[in-house]
Amino acid sequence: MNKQTEQLIKKEINSHDIVLFMKGTPVFPMCGFSSNVVQVLNNIGTKFHSVNVLEDNSIREGIKEYSNWPTIPQLYVKNEFIGGCDIINEMFGNGELIDIFKNKGIKIDIKE
Repeated sequence: MNKQTEQLIKKEINSHDIVLFMKGTPVFPMCGFSSNVVQVLNNIGTKFHSVNVLEDNSIREGIKEYSNWPTIPQLYVKNEFIGGCDIINEMFGNGELIDIFKNKGIKIDIKE
């Protein structure tokens, strides 16, 4: 990954409490896995920033190298890489994701 791509990724992660690197946008996800993570975040009721990796191939490939994680979507909370779709689903199911948000001071509004 080139230095410019790495700096752009770091800027996104450092500028927002929650960042989702995804295919598409929250309104129009371009893959089922990205859509699933958006639904989880919406169910938790938290605001998040998204980066559409389909708009820039250097980001799409660079984020995989940055996190040492081979798939997209990727979720970051307060500069910490949390995981991809399967991990997010598991953590949401067992309450661990909500605990992370609470411990990091992230405002949530869980949908019943």
